[in-house]
Amino acid sequence: MRAGFPDFRLGSVLATSFTGTLSERHGDAVERIPTPHRLVDWLAVNGLAVDSCTTAQLELARELRESIHAAATAAAIQDALPASAVQVINDCSAQGRAAAILTPEGERRWRLSSASCVEDALSVIAADAISIIAGERDGKLALCASPTCQAAFFDTSQSRTRKWCDMNTCGNRQKKARFNANRRKNPTPA
Repeated sequence: MRAGFPDFRLGSVLATSFTGTLSERHGDAVERIPTPHRLVDWLAVNGLAVDSCTTAQLELARELRESIHAAATAAAIQDALPASAVQVINDCSAQGRAAAILTPEGERRWRLSSASCVEDALSVIAADAISIIAGERDGKLALCASPTCQAAFFDTSQSRTRKWCDMNTCGNRQKKARFNANRRKNPTPA
């Protein structure tokens, strides 16, 4: 990781983890991929290593991120998918030439067409988004209950009632705020 940048929020679902590279969308937004090098870092952490990224590729990645967020949000609230978001997701999915490969350990990895092909990596992310938005995977899209976050996340809990995109950030912040509010209402005598 590069010093001076906020940590990545890593989840188990590629597409919604990618939308988490912009967090606190309804508060003081935190951009976690502010530079092309930072996108390279995020892709590497998520098994989609590329050697380089241009400013234009970073802009394409951000456009895909926002399109996935818009479509996932619409799907979570059972609204119509925005046509422009669907178009960006489909275009990114079709542009790439990534291939799924099986490792000797029996795991799936992605092979990109070249070491600098960010578009290949974005096609993998777009395809992942398509699979969750289309309802092909076991789970449900939901929105974070934090009023400053409201990130779309993919809930794979048994009951499908998860409230937070990330318990370690949004969930803990909300629990701490509730605890402090209760302490102010009911101060303990000294």
